[in-house]
Amino acid sequence: MFQCSRRSGFLNKAFNKEGLGGSTVRLMKGEITYCQWVSLMEGDYRKYSEESGICLPKNFSVSQIFGKALSAKEINRPMLQAALTLRKKGFTTGILTNNYLDDSTRRGRLAQLIGELRPHFDFLIESCRIGMAKPDPQIYRFMLDTLKASPNEVVFLDDVGANLKPARDLGVVTILARNTNTALQELEKVTGMQLLETAAPLPNPCKPSDMSHGYVPIKPGVHLHFVELGSGPAVCLCHGFPESWFSWRYQIPALAQAGFRVLAIDMKGYGESSAPPEIEEYSMEVLCKDMVTFLDKLGISQAVFIGHDWGGMLVWNMALFYPERVRAVASLNTPFILANPKVSTMEAIKANPIFDYQLYFQEPGVAEAELEQNLNRTFKAFFRASDEVFLNTRNVREAGGLLVRTPENPSLSKIMTEEDIQFYVEQFKKSGFRGPLNWYRNIDRNWKWSCKSLGRKILIPALMVVAEKDKVLLPEMTKHMENWIPNLKRGYIKDCGHWTQIEKPNELNQILTEWLKTDARDPPLVSML
Repeated sequence: MFQCSRRSGFLNKAFNKEGLGGSTVRLMKGEITYCQWVSLMEGDYRKYSEESGICLPKNFSVSQIFGKALSAKEINRPMLQAALTLRKKGFTTGILTNNYLDDSTRRGRLAQLIGELRPHFDFLIESCRIGMAKPDPQIYRFMLDTLKASPNEVVFLDDVGANLKPARDLGVVTILARNTNTALQELEKVTGMQLLETAAPLPNPCKPSDMSHGYVPIKPGVHLHFVELGSGPAVCLCHGFPESWFSWRYQIPALAQAGFRVLAIDMKGYGESSAPPEIEEYSMEVLCKDMVTFLDKLGISQAVFIGHDWGGMLVWNMALFYPERVRAVASLNTPFILANPKVSTMEAIKANPIFDYQLYFQEPGVAEAELEQNLNRTFKAFFRASDEVFLNTRNVREAGGLLVRTPENPSLSKIMTEEDIQFYVEQFKKSGFRGPLNWYRNIDRNWKWSCKSLGRKILIPALMVVAEKDKVLLPEMTKHMENWIPNLKRGYIKDCGHWTQIEKPNELNQILTEWLKTDARDPPLVSML
């Protein structure tokens, strides 16, 4: 303890000595880079040690000392949550930070922190980008100009007292943020908003117009559309019925931020992907071959596959038939059920009243006519929270349709916005419901193909996430999965219905990111020689 305190005292005295602070100001203004600053500081510290008669250890390194401290920096989560709450209430939020041009070997860490914070704020002002740094009064005037606000309309928080005075002198309300709870209590008084002990707001969804879109040719006349974000191991997100890549809007930024290259696909028949009319184009065998081609054309040897609903069925089959292409596999709601060669899947569906809607979907043209008649009604009837559901999947044929027992003008669900609904409406105007419904019209083909995998087990990393209140894909359907997936990990989401990614995005994102970080990183290569 004594040695640490002596070294700390030396560092502080040396740092505050006249002339040493100058290089730090230059660093924060972007006049020099981090590595240049380290070199200057190394020389200054050694010179000061000689003048002070203090003998530095041979392994003394400014780069290591400051590098470790900077690497240990974490985002203040309660403060970020408060900023998100204020932004959702209509406040303009921003970050004003003394930052530097990081060219060190640890520079990826700073990029990661800034990358995670940037989307949650209206603006980000970094000292090194504008040539001025706190506590120079100029930077606070720059902040006010950026905000287009007068000083008395602004609240400024900082954990350094010296940085508050120039802002306060301009008339800005200031809060010292050394203690998070104390600072948030003061912020509550100033804004009139409850910021402590509030439920976590929804994660920021990605916007279609902000995304990078790609198109992969699968075969003549057929292509798959996807959106992409992030870098790292590839993660393919496969949606279900009747959805879109957009159903992953809350997961895409979170998984990208966790260090993965996220590819959210418009599955065949949907959105901007091709929608061939032939039923056999949507058999599991063909769809899995399409996914292998998708990876091949993008030069991806292996990917994590995460699927929901029909996408869940597809990713289990990818793990069974193409395990070498699947780094890890996760399904939301959809259980893995081994094919029974003695009882066809169609017979099993006919024996379970919950799945009567799938029998209604069999005759081409019938369900299409009903679901395409009023797309606004269709999607408002489908996308609802677990306590708002009025779609009934039983006795659909007897009733004469899936929507006949639903309102003509359904209310908007609490888990959707009007803009969300209109996105799905516009997507389904492109090619309708024929392709999506064709996924249901290959039940016998899929069963026969699945029977070829009898005896196989899934031994790659696998995750099953169940939603407590899904009325069709019931949690109890997953009971015996460990018989065939012995290393299966599980996630359980309470008070959640079928639309897991949309209804409980925070809970799902936590489950997925924790699993991905532990089970889906690239394994070390082992020589076969």
